[in-house]
Amino acid sequence: MGLFDKIKKSLFGHKDEDQEEKEEHKVDEEATKETQDSEINTETEVSENESDLASKETNKTDKEETESSDETPGWSDAGSAFEESQNEVAEKTAEAEDTSSEEEQKSEEYEDKISESETGTELAANTEEESDEKVAEKEDEQERYDKGLEKTNHSFGARLNAFFAKFRTVDEDFFDDLEDLLIESDVGFETAEELTDSLRDEAKLQNAKSHDDLKQVIVEKLVDIYDKGGEGEDSKLADDPDAKPNVYLFVGVNGAGKTTTIGKLAKRIKDSGKSVMMVAADTFRAGAVEQLVEWGRRDGVEVVTGPEKADPASVVYDGVKKAKDRGIDFLLVDTAGRLQNKVNLMSELDKIKRTIKKILPDQPNEVLLVLDGSTGQNALLQAKDFDKTTKLTGLVLTKLDGSSKGGVVLAIRNEMDLPVKLVGLGEKVDDLANFDAEKFAIGLFQGLI
Repeated sequence: MGLFDKIKKSLFGHKDEDQEEKEEHKVDEEATKETQDSEINTETEVSENESDLASKETNKTDKEETESSDETPGWSDAGSAFEESQNEVAEKTAEAEDTSSEEEQKSEEYEDKISESETGTELAANTEEESDEKVAEKEDEQERYDKGLEKTNHSFGARLNAFFAKFRTVDEDFFDDLEDLLIESDVGFETAEELTDSLRDEAKLQNAKSHDDLKQVIVEKLVDIYDKGGEGEDSKLADDPDAKPNVYLFVGVNGAGKTTTIGKLAKRIKDSGKSVMMVAADTFRAGAVEQLVEWGRRDGVEVVTGPEKADPASVVYDGVKKAKDRGIDFLLVDTAGRLQNKVNLMSELDKIKRTIKKILPDQPNEVLLVLDGSTGQNALLQAKDFDKTTKLTGLVLTKLDGSSKGGVVLAIRNEMDLPVKLVGLGEKVDDLANFDAEKFAIGLFQGLI
């Protein structure tokens, strides 16, 4: 199932997989109960038939004895008849004992089945509780995405609805104005142009003429842009259990939210039971080191610092060495966002990366660009600049809850093919979430299809 199909399934209230599993389990339980009831009825019928047969045999024996006494046989015949009667009684007694033994065995088997059924019911109840918890977690996370993208959704949705209200026919003017709308919605010039050209062909192919049909085609194309890498692409943070440590290098301009993101992520890693350490390598911004140290105090996480105005690469060297010597799981490195000019900034970042590789050749595992979601198209330019100097592995998009420019995610994905790995959906510590393309798209496009 493609990403767009999943979104439609969620938006239109189709049953999710957990619900389908519950119903399948319920059907299995009913089938098991019917089987048990059938076995009980069968055993009852067998017992009744055996009782009737025994009764008939007894009546037959009484009748034969009565007839035999009426004929007044001789002593020899009487003795023979008595012996036969005794043998028959012995045989019937043995048969009765065998029947009783079989019934006891069946009874024991039935009790075992009942016990297994009860155990299965208990397991099913526990499974249902776990399933309900998972559903609740998914719904809660979707609510956070919906809230975080509320402004972007309203902005894009209002523009798109106003746009469709203006047009009566789908002509060249329609597609020209649609391209302008997409650019204003921060999906980028290149992306808007590609999307509009694709929509021209798709509208003809699907014979989409009504406003609702066209809106669905537009949203489907926007979703396809993010999904082009395929669902198998891993947008989660790299986590090598054998790496001690996994080094995450955070880059980005001042004010994007690097230090706050690192502090929130450190808390989350520690709460998961893994060891974590932070490095305050932003030695040029006033108060940056103190800010990370404060996060460390709150999280209960050690922060490696250096002297005031120290060389950032030397502080990183100390941090990497400490983390390696202690076998720390994760090392989060904060860096400067602005030096004297852009060339100096990029040179410093390159130096930091080379310093990490001297000690740990396979690190850093992640080079994450932290972007302020409210900067719109400027975020795309930043991504291109940083990627030239230090090859990026992913993005962190912050401050989405206070912005209407979340569409920039589509522009970066289309033009740079970089995955978003973390998103900031609020100011609370737990509002830093793993990026989920499905939940993001639902939050961005709900109400439009």
